[in-house]
Amino acid sequence: MHILIFNNTAIPALKYGGTERVIWWLGKALVKAGHQVTFLVAKGSYSDFAQVIEFDPARNIQSQIPSYIDIVHAHCPITEPLKQPTLYTIHGATPYGTLLPLNSVFVSKNHAQRHGSISYVHNGLDFEDYGNPNMHESRNYFHFLGKAAWRIKNVKGAISIANACKEQLAVIGGDRLNFKMGFRFTPHLNVHFFGMLGGEIKNDILRHSKGLIFPVLWHEPFGIAITESLYFGCPIFGTPYGSLPELVPPSVGFLSASRGELIHHIRSSSYNPGVCHTYVVKNFDIKQKTQEYLHLYQRVLNGESLNITHPTLKHQQTEKFLPFYD
Repeated sequence: MHILIFNNTAIPALKYGGTERVIWWLGKALVKAGHQVTFLVAKGSYSDFAQVIEFDPARNIQSQIPSYIDIVHAHCPITEPLKQPTLYTIHGATPYGTLLPLNSVFVSKNHAQRHGSISYVHNGLDFEDYGNPNMHESRNYFHFLGKAAWRIKNVKGAISIANACKEQLAVIGGDRLNFKMGFRFTPHLNVHFFGMLGGEIKNDILRHSKGLIFPVLWHEPFGIAITESLYFGCPIFGTPYGSLPELVPPSVGFLSASRGELIHHIRSSSYNPGVCHTYVVKNFDIKQKTQEYLHLYQRVLNGESLNITHPTLKHQQTEKFLPFYD
């Protein structure tokens, strides 16, 4: 099978880039499984295992798809109809009232359900990018991983939790912080900002972390930060929104919308890093997820629709941020 993977950003992602890393890992796994892959992606992209076509946003997409492609796997919105069978992975939030294609696939069960769908594939990790972590490494601090400038990621809440627990916090992600978010930097606030990191530098920080503090204020569709952290033996302490209850069973973390409960649990709980690591290896291997996508590709090629009706967000969220209270 020859699969075209389309996204309107560049690959590979050297630092931040959830979707970019997902499509890179998927493409590589498809090639290892014996298929051919072509990327239609933004200028500046390159790959050592697949053909790359530079996407021109000034032209229609159909004119940029080679005739030999069997199926298109789109990872960003497409408004024009395509001749080839097409599967659409929906990675993020969609505006209320938007009708999505029948062959839409979501990145978690919760993400799908909120759009009236049962079609989803969890994002997988390529463990080759992370190596074989030692579960007996010394662990000296907690970490936050995500775009720190996005208020929905709630780095402010993560800092307040770590500060109350008298723990150091390594903040990874985001190339700037918005000081209008209400930060008050004081001498006892032991926070270390690392900005955008990738590769072994980021891996080494996670390798020595006690856990991920992740009190997001929105329905997180998936959250690679969660599975990455667990892979390195880091339990998760976050809010019970979106995919988090689905991804974080009690054996590997604790979820609450209460800052006080999260603080108490961090102070009083203990998790086995090996259990966290094994959980991810068993459930989020990119090889497994690639097989799930291949099954869906075959259904689409057979003329099936992955959804009975067009998925659409079922409930309009009126509040800007989900609750996070003391």
